[in-house]
Amino acid sequence: MRNIMHLTFGFFSCQSSKMTAKAEMEAEEGYISPPPTLPSTPCSIHLGVQAGSMRRGSDVLSTSRGMVRERGRNRSWLLSSIITVNVLILGIALVSGSVFNNVKINAINLQIFLIVLVILTTAWMLYYTIYTSREDHAVLYKDSHAGPVWLRGGLVLFGICSLIMDVFKIANYVGYLHCDSAVKIAFPVVQAVFILVQTYFLWLHAKDCVQLQRNITRCGLMLTLSTNLMLWMAAVTEESLHQTVVPPEDGNSTHSDDIRAPGGYSSCNCSHSACAILEKAYYYLYPFNIEYSLFASAMAYVMWKNVGRLVDEHNHRSLHFRLKDVLVGPAVGLVMLGAGLGTFVIYEVDVEKGDPGKRDTALMIHYVMNTVAVTLMSVSTVAGCGIYRLDQRDHVSGKNPTRSLDVGLLIGASIGQFTICYFTIVAVVATGAEGHLNALNLAVSLLTVIQLCLQNIFIIEGLHREPFHEDMHQASVFTNPYVLQAQAHRDIHNLPGTFMETKSSPALTVHSMHVAPSAPSGSPLPQRHRLTWKRRALKEICAFLLLCNILLWIMPAFGARPQFDNTIGAEFYEFTMWAAVVNIGLPFGIFYRMHSVASLFEVFLTS
Repeated sequence: MRNIMHLTFGFFSCQSSKMTAKAEMEAEEGYISPPPTLPSTPCSIHLGVQAGSMRRGSDVLSTSRGMVRERGRNRSWLLSSIITVNVLILGIALVSGSVFNNVKINAINLQIFLIVLVILTTAWMLYYTIYTSREDHAVLYKDSHAGPVWLRGGLVLFGICSLIMDVFKIANYVGYLHCDSAVKIAFPVVQAVFILVQTYFLWLHAKDCVQLQRNITRCGLMLTLSTNLMLWMAAVTEESLHQTVVPPEDGNSTHSDDIRAPGGYSSCNCSHSACAILEKAYYYLYPFNIEYSLFASAMAYVMWKNVGRLVDEHNHRSLHFRLKDVLVGPAVGLVMLGAGLGTFVIYEVDVEKGDPGKRDTALMIHYVMNTVAVTLMSVSTVAGCGIYRLDQRDHVSGKNPTRSLDVGLLIGASIGQFTICYFTIVAVVATGAEGHLNALNLAVSLLTVIQLCLQNIFIIEGLHREPFHEDMHQASVFTNPYVLQAQAHRDIHNLPGTFMETKSSPALTVHSMHVAPSAPSGSPLPQRHRLTWKRRALKEICAFLLLCNILLWIMPAFGARPQFDNTIGAEFYEFTMWAAVVNIGLPFGIFYRMHSVASLFEVFLTS
């Protein structure tokens, strides 16, 4: 008996060792192995001993497999992170070198680097799409929180605008082909193909939780993230250089000047007459291309976090967009949006004229509009935070890569706007804040800091609340079936022209008049649901804040630069330092407003 038990334990120890080695090999390749099966042995009569051995072997196998999978995941995360860091640092060096005059790197060198990145990323996305379509077990789970339809719709919209921008660029650069490099035409062509492939890729696979080839997938997604961030960085740099306002030597006016490295079109004439129009047109489309790159980067990051993830979505419910009973917030928001766009047009026209008097008047109108907007937004967010204190919804539990990314981006992107505001506050206070223009500039900066803090609190709190479901507060009206049947019978009997006998069965009478059958005794009678005052107030606040953030995104994204038109910052910090602060902080501030729009829309849906 002792020898039999020894053989039995030795058998299971050997099998466990073999399976552990197999699990380690599969974990290295990114595969999930099926549960182990044990063959029958001559010693199968000893069921109790074998059962205990199987449990111990299974525990050892499960623990070992978990450790191996954890080591494999950490290695693939490390490898993909190394790829991202190297690509981004090299890209930053090339972008920085293409800006300054004393570095012999021009835009052609940067575009060649971007073309290589874009081609590699496009090839990987095509490989991923073909592989997952042929392999049945590549994607076993879908993260329903990742890539909602409104986010993918925004990606498609920005992608279409980016394609139009590339078409304008190609048409513009064709006019300079006789005296400039063909790389400037090749880059928008390659980028247009990349946008088409990536939009299709993210529309289909944004929710994937990949289980096969996890190492390759993580590296490919990090390459996609790095490529989009490089395209964003290059676009932001190009657009910032175009919008940077350099003070002239006489100090009487300001004008927009290109401070990039030499190699432009100063000695090259366009071969057709539409070059100037095309150049101005595609610069107006840069904000959409910038947002497209950021949207794609965020979706690629969520896919990277979901690689190998086992998602349990049995409690997830779809959210629908409804404007029922919501009127005040959208109406006031639309009024603010219309008024803001009107003042923005006046600001752009008057500043472009170069008249100092009209420029100061335009700046004053711009500051007043921003003061009113951020004040109303601050009051709304305070009211929203107060309603959250009365809300009985639970906070969400469990990990969610999409929500964690939303919160991180919200806080990180707001740092850019905080930086500009605090630099402005220090400059105005240090110089004495003389005049109405400086006083308004100080007020706008202070109120913007307060509004950013309050809005971050409101959005983060809303993102961490469980969605409201109508069946949670469904009115429960308990009915007596006999009373309802008797009442329906009396109503039918009293109708004019009714020739039914009063002894008809209540069920037949109700059916003949198309009256809904009564609910069983003790069952709730469904009624038309109306929003509670708390839900309605939250939706009104979200709609108002959403439209105001769209306004505050449009103005800087399409050319409003009061930081340069008001010379106090450049005079206090010197132009070089002030231009660096604005050109670094403003893109993050612009992205913050667009990301706030997306987050507020999600809070609106869950309220």
